Amino acid sequence: MSNADRVVLALGGAGTVGSGIVKALLDKGFKVAVISRDNSRLEKLRGFVSPSTRDNLTTLVGNVGSEEGAEVVKQTLLKSVGKVTDIVSSLGFSWWQGGPPHTQTLKELHWVIETLLFSTFVSWKVFFPLVRDDPNCTYTFITGGAGEKLLMPGTGFLTVGAASTLAFCQVLREEYPEVPCKLNQVKINTGVAPPERMAPGYLNHLDLGEAVATLVERKSSSHTVFPVNCPADLKHVILEGNL
Repeated sequence: MSNADRVVLALGGAGTVGSGIVKALLDKGFKVAVISRDNSRLEKLRGFVSPSTRDNLTTLVGNVGSEEGAEVVKQTLLKSVGKVTDIVSSLGFSWWQGGPPHTQTLKELHWVIETLLFSTFVSWKVFFPLVRDDPNCTYTFITGGAGEKLLMPGTGFLTVGAASTLAFCQVLREEYPEVPCKLNQVKINTGVAPPERMAPGYLNHLDLGEAVATLVERKSSSHTVFPVNCPADLKHVILEGNL
């Protein structure tokens, strides 16, 4: 199956990480669909991708954070693109520094868990059946390393939320060891930014996007975690396949 015959659903595709992935997938000839609750973010994404590939981008307004909303937008998606062959999930946010736990409310913790874990779970539950039973299909999670350590004072809830997502991905790998779909995870242990906001050690979201698009294109690994600690890892860990 050529890239032109493949349709990638990019969950979180309008975000910083996701937009780099969407652009790279389109540049490789894939058709890509992106869902967001915010139409203005979808319009910004359409303006960001290469003009020559824009016709291969389908954008839909919808909420994948609730089971009802995800089911509704799934039907709309299938009517628009016909099929989905690959899914890349980069949902959630990249930063939270609201303060130490004793200063926070249960409502804030619930919001963090809802944003980082619940949306990842709900979207997986609804969309995974579209690709689950086909060995030519892929489902790739993009996660962060914040769940393994406290990044700095005041970021504790980010660690809790990120850790829950890492645990969920581990559960999926171990609960579904024989699933035909290529199930993988790219775990980013550093910051990601667009070129104009780069800091030392950060990943350019365009370079990350190219690496993830290459991983999707190859379909050669499954039930694998690809750790990315620095820009050089994008080449050594993913592009050259050295684990």
